[in-house]
Amino acid sequence: MELRQIRTFVEIARQQSFTRAAERLHVAQPAVSMAIRKLEEELELTLLNRQDKRVSLTAEGEVFLRHAERILDNCRAAETEMAELRGLERGEVRIGIPPMMSSYYFPRVICDFRERYPHLQLSVNGEGAARIQRMIARGEIDIGVIAGGKVPEGLAGRRFLREEIVACVPAGHPLAARGAVRLEAFLREPLVLFKEGYYMRELMDELLHESGIEPRVVFETNLFSLVRSLVKEGLGLSTFLRMVVAGDPELAAVSFDPPLHLDLWIAWKADGYLSRADRAFVDFLLERAGEG
Repeated sequence: MELRQIRTFVEIARQQSFTRAAERLHVAQPAVSMAIRKLEEELELTLLNRQDKRVSLTAEGEVFLRHAERILDNCRAAETEMAELRGLERGEVRIGIPPMMSSYYFPRVICDFRERYPHLQLSVNGEGAARIQRMIARGEIDIGVIAGGKVPEGLAGRRFLREEIVACVPAGHPLAARGAVRLEAFLREPLVLFKEGYYMRELMDELLHESGIEPRVVFETNLFSLVRSLVKEGLGLSTFLRMVVAGDPELAAVSFDPPLHLDLWIAWKADGYLSRADRAFVDFLLERAGEG
């Protein structure tokens, strides 16, 4: 069994396509097919279902995928640690940051981190919280910003920020003049919501379920800048972190009664290896949060 075969299998499982896997691996498709055929022959098992150009995992493939991802994680960790033992001065931090946070909190953090560690490279993926968790688990990124009351199983992390969640309304809306709004009153308004996979949407779905109110959802999107614009245009109301609404004269940030808050964590795989570069970023982020 060769490492190349394992990488090929994992990429096919992720892409659910031989063609897309070949493109991602920068090899010809026949080489991908041959690698999988040899792997299946060696294991004496069928790992992939091939039907009508669609690829899916067999039950045996599901089991092998867990081992394959662990093998690749360990190989990458070994390469990183050996490089550090050789005194390699360069490094890369692969981090996932939700779009809202990447626009309103992390630009200054990233700039200051680069100033302190000019030799380290930062690779940022902007995804929703659910996607970030999956990317960490698969080893696609090293660390990520997630939200919630605790770190999910399989991950480790540190809380670095607690921010208020506010009702985002146009400046001329009747709710804008209030010091606070009851959640039930807000939920009866036309709503512009994020799509599933984003923490704000998960929170809203939970609040709607608890309240028993049938929502008036007028638009859904995963683009937070579009949500802001639609609220300004009066299409509906939404929720944001206070930092996103503050300073915009066309929007008002109205606290909920009782207040709602969001805990943000910097997380990584619990049994994974954090390189010196990753640890430097985590420590720097916690240091900055402590100063705030």
